Amino acid sequence: MNIGEVARRSGLPAKTIRYYEEIDLIRPQRSENGYRSFAENDLHKLAFLGRARALGFTIEECRTLLALYEDETRESAEVKRVAEEHLRHIDEKIAELQDMRATLSHLVRACAGDDRPDCPILQGLANETVE
Repeated sequence: MNIGEVARRSGLPAKTIRYYEEIDLIRPQRSENGYRSFAENDLHKLAFLGRARALGFTIEECRTLLALYEDETRESAEVKRVAEEHLRHIDEKIAELQDMRATLSHLVRACAGDDRPDCPILQGLANETVE
């Protein structure tokens, strides 16, 4: 399979596939003329990586998960550890976003939004600590 075909079938852009090759996440064969030649196994790895990235796993987490995926002697406890750590990061990000939303919501409610120049939103952003 050429890169166009594997891109179409995996749902990943060719640029992403080239990047994954550059950082050694995948290693397609090369023909004599230098063109990439992807096997069905490469397609499965790319689909795996696409789903993992869609769930927000970092490249390094994907590297770890892919290694575990390929290791038939792996322990599922290791896979679970990686996923739990990622879930913890997601929960932290959600908490940060909720705090950001509460702060911005407070500032928006405090602003009259009229033709006067004073604006609690700008005052809040100008302060070191935003409530």
